[in-house]
Amino acid sequence: MCTVTFIPVNKTDFILTSSRDVPFSREKALIPKEYLENNIKITYPKDGKAGGTWIGHSEKNRLICLLNGGFTNHIPKSNYIKSRGIIVKELLMETDIDSALSNSNLTNIEPFTLVIVDWNFSLQLIEFVWDGKKKHRTNLPQKMHIWSSATLYDEQMKSMRKSWFLEWQNSFCPKYLEENEWFDLYQKRILNFHKNAGIGNPEVDVFMKREKVGTVSITQVLKKNTSVKMTYMDRF
Repeated sequence: MCTVTFIPVNKTDFILTSSRDVPFSREKALIPKEYLENNIKITYPKDGKAGGTWIGHSEKNRLICLLNGGFTNHIPKSNYIKSRGIIVKELLMETDIDSALSNSNLTNIEPFTLVIVDWNFSLQLIEFVWDGKKKHRTNLPQKMHIWSSATLYDEQMKSMRKSWFLEWQNSFCPKYLEENEWFDLYQKRILNFHKNAGIGNPEVDVFMKREKVGTVSITQVLKKNTSVKMTYMDRF
C-alpha cells in the first residue's frame, strides 16, 4: 500500500501526499471526515474493511501515514491480532508520540512503515518501521522525501522512483515567489507527480495499475500556520 511524498515548505509547514495502492477488490474507503474518538478530534478516510485508516491527522498536532511492509516484502501470516490501520488511529490520539512508539506492543502485528509528522514543539519528521520482530525509529531531516511500500515495490523499483522524485525536485526554477505562491506551486506540481511520474509502465509508475492492484486514491494534507487541510481524490 502507498507511495508517499513529503515536502517541507518552510520550518513549520509542509505538504504530504499519499497514493493508496491496494487490490481493486478491497472494499471502498469512506471519504475523510472528522471523528470524535476518546474525546479527541481525528480526521481521516476510513478503510472499508477494517475501519482503520492509512492516513490521518488529529488535534494532537500530528499526522500519520501508513505504508504496508517494513524494509522488504514479507510472507503474511493467516491472522494478526490487530489491523495496522487501527494502530494509526491509536497513535494519533496519544499525547506523547515518543513514549507511545517506545511503549507500543507490536507482537503479532503485520510489518509496516509509518511516516509521522509531529508539530507540538517544532516540526518533527519520523520514520517508524516495524519489521515483524524489531522497531526501527529514525528522525529524518527537514527535506523532501519519498517512500514506496515494500510489499509492492522491490529495491530496484524504489530506486527508480527516488530518481524520478529527484528529477522532479531539480525541475524547479522559479524565483522571488511569495510563500502563498510556493504552497500553490508545490501542491499542484506534487499532485501532477503522483498522477504522471514514471516511464509509461503502469506496473511501476507512481500512479500504478496492475492486473489486480493499483492506485485507488490520492490524499494530500497541507499544514499552513495553524490550519491543516486534507484533500481526497478517488475517482480516476
